[in-house]
Formats: sequence, C-alpha cells, structure tokens
Amino acid sequence: MQPQTETISVEEMKLAVVDALEDIKAFEITVMDVRRMTAMTSYMIVASGNSTRQCKAIADNVREKLKEKGIEARGVEGDKEGEWVLVDLGDIVVHVMVPATRAYYNIEQLWSESQSRRAATAA
Repeated sequence: MQPQTETISVEEMKLAVVDALEDIKAFEITVMDVRRMTAMTSYMIVASGNSTRQCKAIADNVREKLKEKGIEARGVEGDKEGEWVLVDLGDIVVHVMVPATRAYYNIEQLWSESQSRRAATAA
C-alpha cells in the first residue's frame, strides 16, 4: 500500500519553494512567471547562496521540503559542483547559484528580454 500524497496547487508549491529557500538563508530570491513564454514550466525561481556548500544545502532543502508535500524532484543538475544547482520540480524550476555565476549568466534578464521580444513580435 502506497502512502497518500497530498496534492498542492502550483501557487502553494511556489510558496513552499520560497520558504525552503529562506530556511537556509538564500538571498536575492526572484520568482518569474514564465507561463506565457514556455510550456515546459510555470515558474522559474532564482536564488543565491554565499558558497557552493550553501547552494547545495539550499537545493537539498528545497527537494526535502517539497518531498514532504508529495512533490518529487524530476531532476537535479549541478549538485556535485554547487556553483549552479538546478532543481526541476515540473511546474517550477529552481536555480540556486553563487553570486558570480548568477551575474555572469543573468538568466532573469534573458527571460525578461524573451518576454519583451515576444510582445514586440505579437504587435
């Protein structure tokens, strides 16, 4: 007999992720609604950690807290190195990075530019 898993909404899931990030002192947490830009996920959440060790701990905490709510991570990338750890939760993709890596890739700007280009082509 399998244990019952609780079903939570995407909005509840988003709040649970942010709580898990804050638990381990992630900072500069950015939540991006990307539903109009991609069918692959609903939200991208980007956060920073002070070190590779903290980034790994933050990502682990996100996985653990969401697992408690019945949400299993579909995949995790970068958890060995820790400079950029990606946690794929399906409806939400979480990026945890050290500040230098986050500044270099600047994915928030990439996604906002994508949105503004899409709006310009639709006009």
